[in-house]
Amino acid sequence: MFCAAHAAEMGLNAAIAEHGKSFGRKLGITGKGRCNITNDCDSDTVMKNIPRNPRFMYSALSKYAPADVMDYFERLGVPLKTERGQRVFPVSDRAGDVVNALEKQMKRLNVDFIRGNCTELMIDGGRCVGAVVSGRRIMAKAVVLATGGLSYPLTGSDGSGYSLAEQAGHTITPCGPSLIPMETEENWTAEAAGLDLRNISMRLMCGGKAVYEDFGELMFTAYGIGGPTVLSASAHIPAMEPGKYMVEIDLKPALSEKQLDARILRDFGERRGMRFADSLRGLLPAQLAPVIAELSGIPADTKVDEVTKEQRRALGQLLKRLTLHIRRFRPVEEAIITRGGVSVKEINPNTMESRLCPGLYFAGEIIDCDAYTGGFNLQIAFSTAYSAALAASQNV
Repeated sequence: MFCAAHAAEMGLNAAIAEHGKSFGRKLGITGKGRCNITNDCDSDTVMKNIPRNPRFMYSALSKYAPADVMDYFERLGVPLKTERGQRVFPVSDRAGDVVNALEKQMKRLNVDFIRGNCTELMIDGGRCVGAVVSGRRIMAKAVVLATGGLSYPLTGSDGSGYSLAEQAGHTITPCGPSLIPMETEENWTAEAAGLDLRNISMRLMCGGKAVYEDFGELMFTAYGIGGPTVLSASAHIPAMEPGKYMVEIDLKPALSEKQLDARILRDFGERRGMRFADSLRGLLPAQLAPVIAELSGIPADTKVDEVTKEQRRALGQLLKRLTLHIRRFRPVEEAIITRGGVSVKEINPNTMESRLCPGLYFAGEIIDCDAYTGGFNLQIAFSTAYSAALAASQNV
């Protein structure tokens, strides 16, 4: 939609083919239905949040940065706001407003809406000259594949674009989920399911070494863990193997172990005679306190003034390094973004045009380039879409 709108603004006769029930369905569910359209930062910061193939995005971000995205939607009548972590949302908190604004803009510019499945690229003499949509042959001087990846297939993002790219000779790097919740070997997370911890630090461990560290939100679920820090951590797991990765959670990152021990000692002093299991409610969320009490190994009925120094310090260490062993990712259908896609080696980063098949362009998640949470993936989509539209307008 974004690419078609910009192509039309640049003077092209644009058409968009959609095989889903409606346009922009995936955009409509981003940011938990609020649409985190970008991150209010500079292009260098965006690139730092792209773990794979960040240099591929240099040219596209130079042409179309986060400030350009924000300006565009403001001009389309979508007021924006910036929240924690510089995440940008519509003031209305409704992703539908973003989708509707793009749809209105396309209608205003007379973009042709075509419903149907694109099953074949029309290639003549090594050049893409159109596409076959539900049996209808549509000639075009430029074709942009913006079909998404494998995540959220019910929105139409079902991986079908990969086979179209392969028709033009493109390599599809191994695809899998990224920005996805994780299942854990420990089942106690179900007791704390729904609990959203706001200010924790976490480390993703592999072979005794930290491969990723973050600070922010983490959520316990019936099957394991989710939330922004966990989603970003998943981007650092190239191949999931049961038992290979662990997550260490620091529930009290603002306190050193010595400071935390003093805090626990003070709490115990204020709760003399109280059951140990009940005493933790002043230190931890009510939903998590009984879990920690059980994991500590201290009998629940022990009076706090009977807890030994060794037990107290072990409790502090547990709070500073609450460890979970990762079993597997959740199904790819629950992933926010797809890792892998059309090889960036076969795409001109200045124009998003295929290096193998002139006239064919790529935009968004279909490309092997993904980022962390925070609006960065939509920024990749918008920047690549703009580059493709601009190049197409200059080449036709």
